[in-house]
Amino acid sequence: MDTPIIQTKELVKYFKTPKGDLHAVDGVNLSIQRGQTLGVVGESGCGKSTLGRTILRLIEPTAGQVLLDGKDIVTCSRAEMQEVRKRMQIIFQDPYASINPRMTVSEIIAEPIQVCRTMTNKDEINAYVVELMRTVGLAERLINTYPHELDGGRRQRIGVARALALNPDFIVCDEPVSALDVSIQAQILNLMMDLQESRGLTYMFITHDLSVVKHISDHIMVMYLGQCVESAATDELFRNPKHPYTQALLEAIPIPSLEYRDKEMQVIRGEVTSPVNPKPGCRFAARCPKAMAQCRESDPLLKEDAAGHSVACYLYADPPICGS
Repeated sequence: MDTPIIQTKELVKYFKTPKGDLHAVDGVNLSIQRGQTLGVVGESGCGKSTLGRTILRLIEPTAGQVLLDGKDIVTCSRAEMQEVRKRMQIIFQDPYASINPRMTVSEIIAEPIQVCRTMTNKDEINAYVVELMRTVGLAERLINTYPHELDGGRRQRIGVARALALNPDFIVCDEPVSALDVSIQAQILNLMMDLQESRGLTYMFITHDLSVVKHISDHIMVMYLGQCVESAATDELFRNPKHPYTQALLEAIPIPSLEYRDKEMQVIRGEVTSPVNPKPGCRFAARCPKAMAQCRESDPLLKEDAAGHSVACYLYADPPICGS
């Protein structure tokens, strides 16, 4: 198999707090093949966005490695990172907060080109901006408008165009459709999939919506309180979820059919474990209906089976652990 375009090895990001270290990302290992999409899912606060920003070094990691085509970018100097950033971009969640309200559409899209000096001729830059606008479905007549004059879908298209401006290989999509109407969500998702096919892009798609991630992802990683608890190909994960947390997430997906209107929703009960200086043991144990004594004593290791399905749970230990 070819070298993955993106890999992390024991990636860690802790934040200092008055009560100790907050374990936002805790020993995450992942790999993404060129041209594919890794979906990263989990509840709010599980570390998804922090993971994406740490991979891009928008946030400096506490420990671990981030490999871009096999090269560790954590050790890159500031000058080296300027070149790396041309290959790695991000689409933010809020299409209004992530763009400058005092800049026009053309100025926003052209900004990364001017900062990185990939083009210097003003006419060339303007022509390229118009091309990018057409690519993402923005009418040329909007070139001198301001963000407040546009709806959420058009604002997010500006964010997509800005991310494409440097012709990157890898884009972190940080919940890019969660702030949009359902009909607009579908348009943006279809646009991103078309761009991936035409440009050979690689995505890390961060979301809490499993219906969305199923539509766009080749592989899915489930996070809980900074750790990866399960990882598998998309079809495999939906067909055979193993970790109790993943099973609970899938149970919570609403089914648009009258046949299921009386179905009782499975609620995850119990208190969320504090991510500040967490004690040894599975971090989901306090909420898990299948928790055993071993779950509260030591961290389960992420183990992969023959099908490439990885899970961190003592229910699948070898040899099996019984009892509760």
